[in-house]
Amino acid sequence: MRKNVLITGASSGLGAGMARILAAKGHHLALTARRVDRLEALRDELLAAHPGIEVVVHELDVNDHERVFEVFKQAITDLGGLDRVIVNAGLGKGGRIGTGKFHANKQTAETNFIAAIAQCEAAMEHFYERKAGHLVVISSMSAMRGMPSSMTTYAATKAGIAAIAEGIRSDLIGRKGLDIKVTTLYPGYIASEMNEGVQQEAKMMVDTETGCRALVKNIEKEVVDAAVPAWPWAPLGQVMKHAPLSIVRRMV
Repeated sequence: MRKNVLITGASSGLGAGMARILAAKGHHLALTARRVDRLEALRDELLAAHPGIEVVVHELDVNDHERVFEVFKQAITDLGGLDRVIVNAGLGKGGRIGTGKFHANKQTAETNFIAAIAQCEAAMEHFYERKAGHLVVISSMSAMRGMPSSMTTYAATKAGIAAIAEGIRSDLIGRKGLDIKVTTLYPGYIASEMNEGVQQEAKMMVDTETGCRALVKNIEKEVVDAAVPAWPWAPLGQVMKHAPLSIVRRMV
């Protein structure tokens, strides 16, 4: 059992949802996010419900890259090592390219891609040192193809971090004496703060708890990659990869 788990972006949405499920399963948790008040409330909730676990929280803006390494090291000290790191922190803002939204797109690119590389680096340094660990990268079904309008940059970052995870996985092939796994998860429409008020997705959207249970199930199986939930996103993912772009753009 990978007992000690660090989750970034854990103050709400998928991060908080996964934390609740993992806590119920007896995992010790290191939770990070910018909104430390929410983290502290979540910590108190989890400890009250599951007094046998440890939960530590750290304020972290993942775009402060030096701070990423500091917080990971502190979490390692707090829990006596990390067995699993879930790279979950992300941003969904953006605009159609060519409409003056460069700064919003830049912020999303920095948060979802550059900052994710920092998190992967900090996690893998630790895993290589202890010769064991499980890196989990939360991508998105939008990573299957280039997406239109406000999703263009977001989708590109999620494709990029999926490629980073695959490269890390490739580095592990044939290396002896390492119990290190890398999982890439592609969530479909799961209710969270990031997509509140989005109407067109409602027919395929699942609630946060259902989506997070599916995420945790795949994490615990240490799959290479998975669309989550599998239905309808596994078959839809294949359609998205191969259908004409004129069809794909109507699926988002």
